[in-house]
Amino acid sequence: MSLLDTALTRQLGIEVPLICGAMYPCTNPELVAAVSAAGGIGVVQPLSMIYVYGHDLREGLRLIRRATAKPIGMNVLIERSSKLYLERMHRYLDIALEEGVRFFVTSLGNPRWVVDRVASAGGIVYHDVTERKWAEKGLAGGVHGLIAVNDRAGGHAGPRSAQALYDELADLGVSIVCAGGIGDAADFARALRMGYAGAQLGTRFIATVECGAHEDYKQAIVRASENDIVLTERVTGVPLAVIRTPYVERIGTKAGPVARWLLRGRRTKHWMRTFYALRSAWQLKRASLAGGAGEKTSKDYWQAGKSVAGIHGVEPAGEIVRRFAAAAR
Repeated sequence: MSLLDTALTRQLGIEVPLICGAMYPCTNPELVAAVSAAGGIGVVQPLSMIYVYGHDLREGLRLIRRATAKPIGMNVLIERSSKLYLERMHRYLDIALEEGVRFFVTSLGNPRWVVDRVASAGGIVYHDVTERKWAEKGLAGGVHGLIAVNDRAGGHAGPRSAQALYDELADLGVSIVCAGGIGDAADFARALRMGYAGAQLGTRFIATVECGAHEDYKQAIVRASENDIVLTERVTGVPLAVIRTPYVERIGTKAGPVARWLLRGRRTKHWMRTFYALRSAWQLKRASLAGGAGEKTSKDYWQAGKSVAGIHGVEPAGEIVRRFAAAAR
């Protein structure tokens, strides 16, 4: 049996068990379409689609459909930060279902309402987790599989290695996707041999021709080694994996004492997280899309994982999918 024949490929009707993870602000329609067209599956980040690239969600999904008829997915952030935000996510989910999307990735909350809507339409829901307790909560919410975010991931990484996390989740009886540390074809094949049903890549797909991130960001990924990846609390209040830049070194990586105190408070942590979310969305959008070598981009944050060790050039996304598939065969 080929390593490409997994529960993930069978569930989603795809050829290569490779997910292009949803990334704010880097996921644009062209990237999603390119990964899906090559046999993997691209996942739409709706806030990125609308507020970064300026597409109405429905029209953006139709733009992807004009490029490929193969399956695509969508990310649904389900944290109940506000009634307005939750209503917006419900509307986005309905639009995606109406446009034929049948794969959804949830995170940051109880996925039950997403599962109920998606399953009734014959769809599949996977849930981002970093440890077993979150996996068990996701499964209690009815999800069909898990995306296991390990300690080599970009953005909000988990605390465990890929092997340790797989061992912790393997007996739960659902498909598990490896997320973090996969920069080249050998990493991908290794994850499949470990027992994972697939892999989710973020950093590798930023350094692609189709990705809407600025060329400075892409080249920073190509130049970086895994020792250049550090965790900072100063963007979202919790550790975020970014590329070490002179700006990151200058301001440090720890949240200030007032911020830490507010994040611990039962009443204050909610609005503090909201403040961080709004600020980080602006910072990450500015950093990822703005150009100008030197002073401008050195003052921003570039999210990336330790998979940078295996990334040596900016390539078409389809070529990456095909090369990884060949290694797994």
